[in-house]
Amino acid sequence: MSRGGSRATVLTPDEVLARFRDGPKTGVFTDGSCEGNPGPGGWAFVWVEDDRIVAEERGTDPETTNNRMELTALIHAFRHLPEDARVEVFSDSQLCVKTVNEWAAGWEARGWRRKSGPIANLELVQELWRLAQARPGVRLTWIRAHDGSRWNEYVDAVATTYLRESAAAS
Repeated sequence: MSRGGSRATVLTPDEVLARFRDGPKTGVFTDGSCEGNPGPGGWAFVWVEDDRIVAEERGTDPETTNNRMELTALIHAFRHLPEDARVEVFSDSQLCVKTVNEWAAGWEARGWRRKSGPIANLELVQELWRLAQARPGVRLTWIRAHDGSRWNEYVDAVATTYLRESAAAS
């Protein structure tokens, strides 16, 4: 399960790499998953260059939401990138991409307030915004979930597999 929903087949990361070939071959891919929403969650990022893994990181949270895991994956990815990095970061969360690319500047200008009410996960949004501003050569791009893009499918499988393994070990 990922993004708070269920999927009929959950592939392992190795199965994803064997099955999928499409999509960008270079970039940083992030994803978050949650079993229930809220519930236990997992996140992951993978940085690939020319279809080879350069860096990968993952983590879990025993009680969280899908949006928090999506934001956490992006935060860890941006932290890993040097400030002079010139790379595209991909997320299948439209909410996260729009937060950074469209909304955060206005929220910051208004003292971190929205006209329609409080900003959910404000501490994570502020941290991601700070990290993104410190890396002007990094472009955050939305990528469609579960469309066969190899590295987006892979990072989904890593987050989901790690979440399940961590939950089973508890």
